[in-house]
Amino acid sequence: MSTEPEPATEDTTDAVDTGSETPGTVEAAGSASDPRPGEPAGDGGEAAGQLSEVEAELSAQRIERERIERRKAEKQGPIEAGGKLSGTAAVLLAAVRAVESGAKPAAAVFGAPEPARRPAPEPVRPPRPAPAGPATAPTGPAGPAPEAVQSVRRVLAEGGAPEALAPQTAALLGEGAQDALRADPWQLLRVGGVRPEQADGFARALLGAECGPDDERRGRAVTVWLLEQAALAGHTALELSRLTATLAQRGVPDPDAAVQSTLAEGEALAFQDALDGPGSAARSEHTEDTDGEGEERPVRVLIGLERYALAEESLADGLARLVNSTPKQDGSAADWEQAAASAPGSAGELIRAVAGHGLVLHTGGEASLAEPAALLHAAHALGLRAWAAAPGPLGRDRFAALLGTEPAEPPSPGPAAPAAVTVTDLLTGVEGPGRDADGALDLDLLVVPDAPQLDVEAGALLAESLPDGARLVLAGDPAVLGSVGPGRVFADLLAARACPQVASRRPDPGPLGELVSGIGIGELSQVEAPGKEVVIVPVRDAGEAVHRTVQLVADSVPRAIGVPAEETQVITPGHGGAAGTRALNAALKERLNPGPGRFGGFDPGDRVVHTPAPGRVLPGRVVKADADGLHLTCAGETVVVLRDRVEGSVRHGWALTAHQALGGRWPAVVVVLPGDAVQALSRPWIYTAFGRAARHLSVVHGVEQALPRAVAEVPAKPRTTRLPVLLAPQIPVTD
Repeated sequence: MSTEPEPATEDTTDAVDTGSETPGTVEAAGSASDPRPGEPAGDGGEAAGQLSEVEAELSAQRIERERIERRKAEKQGPIEAGGKLSGTAAVLLAAVRAVESGAKPAAAVFGAPEPARRPAPEPVRPPRPAPAGPATAPTGPAGPAPEAVQSVRRVLAEGGAPEALAPQTAALLGEGAQDALRADPWQLLRVGGVRPEQADGFARALLGAECGPDDERRGRAVTVWLLEQAALAGHTALELSRLTATLAQRGVPDPDAAVQSTLAEGEALAFQDALDGPGSAARSEHTEDTDGEGEERPVRVLIGLERYALAEESLADGLARLVNSTPKQDGSAADWEQAAASAPGSAGELIRAVAGHGLVLHTGGEASLAEPAALLHAAHALGLRAWAAAPGPLGRDRFAALLGTEPAEPPSPGPAAPAAVTVTDLLTGVEGPGRDADGALDLDLLVVPDAPQLDVEAGALLAESLPDGARLVLAGDPAVLGSVGPGRVFADLLAARACPQVASRRPDPGPLGELVSGIGIGELSQVEAPGKEVVIVPVRDAGEAVHRTVQLVADSVPRAIGVPAEETQVITPGHGGAAGTRALNAALKERLNPGPGRFGGFDPGDRVVHTPAPGRVLPGRVVKADADGLHLTCAGETVVVLRDRVEGSVRHGWALTAHQALGGRWPAVVVVLPGDAVQALSRPWIYTAFGRAARHLSVVHGVEQALPRAVAEVPAKPRTTRLPVLLAPQIPVTD
């Protein structure tokens, strides 16, 4: 390696600022869609037999959330407190407890009483979707009525907002959307891509002199928007002090009143967590009570959206149930020991841990995935119904190759051998074992590779869907980028020490393995690469970076390494900029598949990524376009994206961000690090981008010393979550 490789940039940044960070957002990581301000996000249409994949996923999530809400409503008493509070925090918590109990809140906090929450009705599980055929028809969730969209369009035009937002706004606000917008113009902030300053302009146009920065409606809307932006950055909740400071920066005159109003309307929840559980930096600290009554535990007050708060509580409950239940005994202890003794390397240790525990964590690099694969085969031989479920199709296909099987064909009553599916398809029943009479997944052992990609919602659905006595193994590399959605499930569990942890001793081989392993511990060292496994290509500016990237993909790598352009993946820090995915994909299309782009810029043969739902990325290729929409082949299936959803849910895919590339691995990878990417560089980004290469890595380098500095000094950005605190009283710490 003649020159040091170059830095890469994060796909997301913290959306909430305390003064030490820059507020704002970068385009949603891991999403092929790129909603610009004032443009709809779009889901994309996708069919899957009787129910589309998106419909099935949303249905499963809705049912799980209803069940969580019903269970929470049945709990006696307010949210558990961890200690004493005073001042604004105490007032907020008292108000939240009043709301939770249905009592009338204090007049100083809320302007009107909040009705008591009622338990949700018992949900009914949807029928298992029929398998998709070799070709599917365009389907998708039914949109709002045309007359409703037209009414919203008139209100948007009156307020000077883009009329293109009408379909999404009507769908979000539901029946009477136009009246809701007139009554509260800041509801426009609920639409993806709309920012507070744009909603302010819309409100001024509709309300005139009645519009002001101190409007209670504005304070609530900006509070919810900040919490949603924080979720995009990975937080499940925000500390009260951080939220109020950022509200002040956003021009909200009375941040405390804005938070109180948001809580009163039930648009957010407040939590008081004691900081003395596993994984807490303050767990050994105590503060003196001012009344001299003794010591109290340190606490923090968090504000979060109900959606993620309930998911995190459900996840903690589900994981505790697995840890505290006795695993199903298939095979004797001698049988498990024999399987462990015959397994290679650390796989034996993993099998022994799984034999006696309901939840086990497995850590390691790419080569270590062979160990959970060996576990699945051993469990199958012992008579267990064993499955693997990866967060995305890239990880599913990669792990299926290790198992020596093809991804499971839907539907399947039970695999003849362990099979790999995606988490979404497992939960919706499109693939996998289906569910038993009690509604639980009909399996004994579930292995989740690429577990760092699990967010709290997917994790909660998985944990709550597993039957008593089942075993869950979460496997992954803790050094990669975290999940696109909120939470840090895998990292929180590692920090909480709530279950056995098996660290693989199997290193990734060759110069690439040596390079990536060094990055993981904060060292960017030169490695010997006699077979041109690592090549550094210095560039002066973004224009040269694009030129050299196209040259590498189309000419140099195929000629020198023997990897065709179709098997080479370009990875760059973000979508925008002179060397972002847009610019690189335009240049690569012109060279590799030129065409007029008659259908939204796409032509048959184009390499694309499709995002049927936020955070879900499906790589594929364009087959054709017709009146039905854009026909793609993604992960071996035909997908039809409706015409009006193409722009929001399909991108060209020769170049991806690192989050979009998570779970994938290609024979050759070209990582592009333009000079404007310095601020986005971090050790996890670089580790993830470089680690996608199996045989060859080219680094188009334009950031000079920022790369080694980022590897050594810029760790993963912290995420505010509650999972360790929620687990602490339910699960004893494991040594």
